[in-house]
Amino acid sequence: MLSRKYRFHSRGGVRYTYQNGKTIRGSKISLVFAENARKKQRFAVVVSKKVLKSAVGRNRIRRRVYEAIRLERNRITAPTDCIFVIYSKEIAVMPFMELRQLVRDLILEAQIV
Repeated sequence: MLSRKYRFHSRGGVRYTYQNGKTIRGSKISLVFAENARKKQRFAVVVSKKVLKSAVGRNRIRRRVYEAIRLERNRITAPTDCIFVIYSKEIAVMPFMELRQLVRDLILEAQIV
């Protein structure tokens, strides 16, 4: 699981990233990112109720994506705010290496490495 110091702590930062950031869409997941002045990286994972009604299922997706981010976090060198938006419930059951590759591809496409 991704450490708490690398996550957003308020909605203000998330709102700023949505308004001023750039978006890259993948097949099942998208990345909204913006540079920040905090000199560190922050991440969030957003899973809507439209994706999965069950809170248990949404939390499972969130935990899996945070783990993939934790493993790929060292690729990101710039101080960046990143929000991963999930819009497919297939993330809950797909093989973890495939999920990790999705996250890696988005990070490389965003050129924040």
